[in-house]
Amino acid sequence: MSTLERATRETRIEASVRRGAGEAAVDTDNRFLTHMVETLARYAGLDVRLTARGDLPHHLIEDVAITLGLALADEVPPHARRYGWAVVPMDEALVEAAIDVGGRPFYVGRVPSRLYTHFLHSFATNLGATLHVRVLRGEDRHHMVEAAVKAVGLALRQALEEGDTVFSTKGSVRVERAAGGASGSGGAGDSAAGA
Repeated sequence: MSTLERATRETRIEASVRRGAGEAAVDTDNRFLTHMVETLARYAGLDVRLTARGDLPHHLIEDVAITLGLALADEVPPHARRYGWAVVPMDEALVEAAIDVGGRPFYVGRVPSRLYTHFLHSFATNLGATLHVRVLRGEDRHHMVEAAVKAVGLALRQALEEGDTVFSTKGSVRVERAAGGASGSGGAGDSAAGA
């Protein structure tokens, strides 16, 4: 289990994340954020314990995403299947997500909420994942955002499954630091593949 504490003048977050049964104990001062973190945990099969307080919704949502991404990066198995994808319907909304947890941080996509577009971007880049999210249709903003989080969760569940070998033609990536020569363990990029 990866446990992180992140504190700034704007937010204080404590989070523990591990691959498990999808059980979450989430306490934030933003009810929709709490619901989205619980949803992500359930659909991704992650056990998440998270407490977060913040001054503004933007700071809180962004910093929760950063903390979750960093914590989950430590939980990517060395032989992760690496890729996952899902399409989720929720009433009139239909959203697809595709993810690569191989250590190449990048985000493409937009949901009908700047805060939750930013949440997904911050989560993906701090996880070290490439994440694409596409809203195919929808009218209700809540449904579209929630369907996006569910799709990301299901895609993550696939990508984090243990495989038999590093899923890359390059093998695993080794990073050498110029000053000091110590090998770095950069999380998903060092272990799960690297391109």
